[in-house]
Amino acid sequence: MLTPLTFQFSAYVTKETLLCMSLSVKAKLPQIKEENNVLVLKKSNFNKALTEIKYLLVDFYMRLSGPSQSLAEEFAEAAGQLKKEIPNVRFGKVDVSDQKDLKKEFNIQEFPTVKFFNPSKVFTAGEASAFITWVKRRLGPSTVHINSTDQTEAIIEAEELAVIGFFKVIQWERAVEIFYETARDVPELPFGVTATEEVFASYGIRKDTAVVFKKVGMVKPFVFQTSVKIFDVPVENHILLFTPKNSETFNKTYENYESAAVEFRGKIMFILVDTNETRNGRVFEYFRITEVDVPAVRILNLTSDARYKMPADEVTVENLRSFCQSYLAGKAKQHVSSEEIPEDWDKNPVKVLVGKNFNQVAFNKTKNVFVMFYAPWSHECRKLLPIWDELAEEYENRKDIIIAKVDFTANDIQLFMLDRYPFFRLFPAGSDNQVVVYAGEHTLEAFAEFLNEQSKPKAEATGKVKDSMLCALRMSPVQFKVALLLNASVTESNLAVGGWDATTTYLSRALRRLVLPILKPRLP
Repeated sequence: MLTPLTFQFSAYVTKETLLCMSLSVKAKLPQIKEENNVLVLKKSNFNKALTEIKYLLVDFYMRLSGPSQSLAEEFAEAAGQLKKEIPNVRFGKVDVSDQKDLKKEFNIQEFPTVKFFNPSKVFTAGEASAFITWVKRRLGPSTVHINSTDQTEAIIEAEELAVIGFFKVIQWERAVEIFYETARDVPELPFGVTATEEVFASYGIRKDTAVVFKKVGMVKPFVFQTSVKIFDVPVENHILLFTPKNSETFNKTYENYESAAVEFRGKIMFILVDTNETRNGRVFEYFRITEVDVPAVRILNLTSDARYKMPADEVTVENLRSFCQSYLAGKAKQHVSSEEIPEDWDKNPVKVLVGKNFNQVAFNKTKNVFVMFYAPWSHECRKLLPIWDELAEEYENRKDIIIAKVDFTANDIQLFMLDRYPFFRLFPAGSDNQVVVYAGEHTLEAFAEFLNEQSKPKAEATGKVKDSMLCALRMSPVQFKVALLLNASVTESNLAVGGWDATTTYLSRALRRLVLPILKPRLP
């Protein structure tokens, strides 16, 4: 069976996109039913189609799927137009509601999915230009050989992103071969390679390095396509302006924000969050931003997860400059949202923690503190609260154990262990900021078994206490922050995303880890 190229489509695919993805080839296919110029493919005739048509565009759809229905009309219109212009190209469709064998064979998970047969190399394209570039790079040179600084700048300025490989020796180097192979698989980005000393000197490069250059406007509103770009560049300081774009003062506020962004390029990313956009709700929740707070300015450090609030209410260039300078100098005061400590917080078996008393209680070296992080609006959390009360009653007389809970939606807890509500963490006695991640069942018996094991004297314990760094690695905040920073955009210009020594395996991983996520994941 031939291996297809896979394209994921939304309801907004146009016939122009479909037309551009087709190639001119000779095709011969009698005796297959057509509907609106689209071949109706089934298990019984699919192999015949693949055998007789070298290039075939196939829409795997489901009748009751809204996106499938939206694509069908565009798909048929494109097929009809292409049939007139390039009659040798064919379009086909498979209704996976009936053709379950084909659905399984080609691992169709989303509807609609359009697969392009052949060539055999798997490729996911978002635009026709990317597909054309991909083909050209496999037939000819995958990168541009750069001989001057002017040529380098021309490549960088031509696109939003560009990848330049600085290698002192280009021929017969395994690292360079990997760079070329990466270029073949990433058609969305221009790739260049140079061994010219002048270019090395112009960009301050001293050793073999691959650099991603980014060129973006000063401030852009959140858009989904750039959400991953935000997190993959190594600027750990993000400043966010929360304001409605339809407010009377928006233009002036935005002008001030953009002016400040120029001054801190390369040091702080400036991000604009439209508070009228409902899809940004998770961002508001994370920063505890309410309607009465806007316009509001916050700084987020991606490494420590620390948040900072601009002291001044008015968004002026002077206030923004002062806030950013204070933060970069280490003088800004960290902003921690916290409810007030309830008067009876420790009167019941389950102790009530808030931001103001969390560290004092959780990191008490004489106690094993088992904490439930919950959201009061969560049905799952509400269902578990009575079980948590039972657990606390069971251990109420144990002086070395505290059962506690914290409303994580109302209190900032600075931990690198974010998870879906509810989640549970044990802060063991005698440890120095150590944390144990609970990953067991949400039952009274499972909680008790875990607590008994972890509260044994260290000489007896068979469970391993993971320190905070290991927990950070296992429960990285990346997923949560990517969800948080949905639709983000950045303000950096000509920013080096990464530099790596010319070692083969590491360079390959680094390129694929840092270059590909900037676009969207494409390779395993």
